[in-house]
Amino acid sequence: MSNETSRERVLSGIQPTHLSFHLGNYLGAIKQWVDLQSSHDAFYCVVDLHALTIGAKPEELRRRTLASVAQLIALGLDPEKCTLFIQSHVPAHNQLGWVLECLTGFGEASRMTQFKDKSQKAGSDRTVVGLFTYPILQAADILLYQAHKVPVGEDQRQHIELTRDLGQRFNAKFGETFTIPEGYILKAAAKINDLQDPTAKMSKSSSSGAGVIEIMDSPEINIKKIKSAVTDTGREVLFDEQAKPGVSNLLSIYSALTAKTITAAQEDFIGKGYGDFKMTVAEVVVEYLRPVREKANELLEDEAHLSKLLKIGAEKADAVASKTLRDTYDAMGLISRG
Repeated sequence: MSNETSRERVLSGIQPTHLSFHLGNYLGAIKQWVDLQSSHDAFYCVVDLHALTIGAKPEELRRRTLASVAQLIALGLDPEKCTLFIQSHVPAHNQLGWVLECLTGFGEASRMTQFKDKSQKAGSDRTVVGLFTYPILQAADILLYQAHKVPVGEDQRQHIELTRDLGQRFNAKFGETFTIPEGYILKAAAKINDLQDPTAKMSKSSSSGAGVIEIMDSPEINIKKIKSAVTDTGREVLFDEQAKPGVSNLLSIYSALTAKTITAAQEDFIGKGYGDFKMTVAEVVVEYLRPVREKANELLEDEAHLSKLLKIGAEKADAVASKTLRDTYDAMGLISRG
């Protein structure tokens, strides 16, 4: 335990919005989580409460949550090296969320980019209140664990600033209670874009599906997607994001999964056409993801074992979160249950 407390703590989470993560999720975030668990006291959670804002059916949400946990482990998160848990298994998330809601200004919450974008698209009558308070619950997720750093993408920077503001506001009003975290903006192993629109980030929300490499898809499906990927004019396999975004995207994938530099990756395809190039990239992707998919499916077939791992993770998380919540309540003058 002394080793853990001497290390900086990191906290990050991921939504169980689909049955499969995609390659962009892995190379953009999860791969870095795996690296951080060896050097930090790492807490990672599947944020199923946040996923309620999209209105998934109960059985769908349950399957997606378990699939997310299984894939995180298969991709390299080790429950013996990190604390891996499901958000709803720790009640303190909601409890601290309410406390922070009572410290957040309405205008402050209204300015959050995600809420503004989604409410403008859907209309106010079709936008749930949970989407409005989402960033405040996210702040509670972070502050509960006294995290020093929060590994996130650039698009989450505004949420980290809100978390810092709320933590500092509470500390100034009620006394030092929360560690004020820093955003640890992840430098992706590679910038992975959509196979069909190589100028846009790989994302299920903005794609038909043909441009997304799914971790849990069969080899045949992923080979077909890569062979159908948009390329560019000319025949040379060169990395040039402006002139050759399609080829550059495939080279980035190949480089990230083979641990070769872009220069070395280009040299592998001197004198080869796009057909050979795509087939080689497809083979690399398939072989890289094969053991991940097999391990995830193996975990999902033994739900009792998966549940045991989640119970251990929840107990470790709850021990930290419950202490933070007790300290928070005490600082505010709420009476202890005793």
